[in-house]
Amino acid sequence: MYFYDNRAVEFAKQIKPSARGELEITDLNRMYLEDGSLSVQILGRGFAWLDTGTHESLHEAASFVQTVQNIQNLHIACLEEIAWRNGWLSDEKLEELARPMAKNQYGQYLLRLLKK
Repeated sequence: MYFYDNRAVEFAKQIKPSARGELEITDLNRMYLEDGSLSVQILGRGFAWLDTGTHESLHEAASFVQTVQNIQNLHIACLEEIAWRNGWLSDEKLEELARPMAKNQYGQYLLRLLKK
């Protein structure tokens, strides 16, 4: 995951298309590295970087997410759950957010969190 400051727009304007005819995110990262302002965090165990730059890789990523969610019975990148587990949402607020979705799997998942 990348986070950039406002300089990214100006840096990106300087990037020339690659041999594939695309602007490459690695070129933008290289500019920050050369500028001395690149900051990197190594993702630890339990994290995965999934490339989704092609139809095939997007399908592979979706299949991976579906498999993990089905096998482990948890949702990946469930923002409400993340906020709730970090104490940014109360039980009451999580339930309030989940109730309108109670008829779909996502809402049911959020409501099950409160029962654990």
